[in-house]
This record gives sequence, structure tokens and C-alpha cells, in this order.
Amino acid sequence: MEMINAIEALGALAQETRLEIFRTLVRAHSPNADEAGLPAGGLAEQLGVAAPTLSFHLKELTRAGLVSARRDGRSIIYTANLGGMRALADYLLEDCCQGACAPALEETGT
Repeated sequence: MEMINAIEALGALAQETRLEIFRTLVRAHSPNADEAGLPAGGLAEQLGVAAPTLSFHLKELTRAGLVSARRDGRSIIYTANLGGMRALADYLLEDCCQGACAPALEETGT
């Protein structure tokens, strides 16, 4: 991950509604890709956010590489892009503790 991508991702998460959207999508994650995520309407209802506001925030999270969308019939299903979050964590911890943390990072798979 490049610094500019990390800045975009951190900026996207540095807003209360977007952070809550991302955390909600993480909770809705499933190992089965066909079952993962939430439809936009369900997400708006669950968070109590108006549809236009949700759409704006989802666009920002998608642009930052933290959320993905797929069409399922007439619905758009949004999922947390865990690979994007993992890349951000890797970037932030890359030179942690002058390399002393590398074994710990390898154990957690990041």
C-alpha cells in the first residue's frame, strides 16, 4: 500500500458514520461470499441513516478500498473489504518496533 492510499483509508474511517458503516459490514461478514454483506436499504435502516447520506458515505468507503459492492437482483449488497483493511494494518505496522513485531504480525496473518 502506498502512503496516499493509507491516507485515503484513514480519512474515510475518520468520520463517525463511515466508521459505524464499516464496523457494521465487518459484523455482517461471512466466509461464504454469496452470503456476506448487507443491502443498502437494510444497512440504512439498521444504522438509522437516510439513503442519500448512506450513499455518500458508501461511495467514500468504496473509493478508499474499504467497501465493495455487488448486484444481487435489484439490490446492491455492500461488504467490508477485509483485504483493504488488512493492507492498511500492514502498512501501519510495517516498520513497527524496528522489526521486532514481525513475528507477531506473521502469527496473526497480517
